[in-house]
Amino acid sequence: MPFLHSSRIALAAVSVLPLWHTPLQAQPAFPAKAIRIISPFAAGGGNDTILRILAPKLTESLKQQIIIDTRAGANGVIGTDIAAKSAPDGYTLVLIPSGHTVNATLNSRLPYDSIRDFTTITLVGASSLVVAVHPSVPARSVKELIALARARPEQFTYGSAGIGSSGHLAGAMFETLAGTKMVHVPYKGMSLVLTDLMGGQVSMTFGTSASVVQHLKSGRLRALAVTGARRSSALPDLPTVAEAGVPGFEASLWYGAVGPARIPREIVERLNAEFVAALKLADVRERLASQGVEARPTTPEEFARIIVADIERWARVIKRAGVTIDQ
Repeated sequence: MPFLHSSRIALAAVSVLPLWHTPLQAQPAFPAKAIRIISPFAAGGGNDTILRILAPKLTESLKQQIIIDTRAGANGVIGTDIAAKSAPDGYTLVLIPSGHTVNATLNSRLPYDSIRDFTTITLVGASSLVVAVHPSVPARSVKELIALARARPEQFTYGSAGIGSSGHLAGAMFETLAGTKMVHVPYKGMSLVLTDLMGGQVSMTFGTSASVVQHLKSGRLRALAVTGARRSSALPDLPTVAEAGVPGFEASLWYGAVGPARIPREIVERLNAEFVAALKLADVRERLASQGVEARPTTPEEFARIIVADIERWARVIKRAGVTIDQ
């Protein structure tokens, strides 16, 4: 049964700490209908790419269609909020990026609580960002990029998927550690960043591996480094930013599945088992790896602890970097 992709379906579901309750009796066995997974960023970005890899496998194993529902905007808040306010029945989930833990500190007006309003299912995968520039940019290394940015203070631009996104914070950290002053240009998703980057409207991005790899291979973009603590298996020839001349720099991201709070325990366990099984398949792991994403399935409780720890970590980074949601 094929999976479906929709940008008009108004349902969703998410939950971070394992809040279980006793289900009603005489309910049909789960799943009895299609399951909707919200992608809170524009099509073509990392979330969308990962869901397109996983959806056919989950459709096959769950014997129900997996519908990818694109709900982009507000750095993932719009789609995530739809999920948080959905019925806690397991039929609406959302694939959140690690930016979810950034929003908890950066956005004081979130319409949900980043922990209490969600039920965690599993961590899905982790990835480095890629420092990618338009081919016309005369820099072929991080050191040359720094020199160029210093020579053009407040003129050199970098695009991100939104204020407070992983790419934005990576750029802010880069400016602090490299001693540069660049202009941040926020978009509503990585696909929109890449359109303008390839068109030469912005100079560079700290983009997700899943969204930029194909454009690097085609020559439409040029990569200078990856932002993680170690090199990427998808781009093994690229140095890390720290290796390339900015000691202490590290910025990675992850993706994970959550639903609204209070999804019944047995449904959470079923969903977790199916996600984990799909993420252990050799072809899924290979396809994710080709996009620079390492499959990392967890228990719901392990993922909940990751979210709590990251909220605390990014709160310190945001305070130190002076990043604000206001422009």
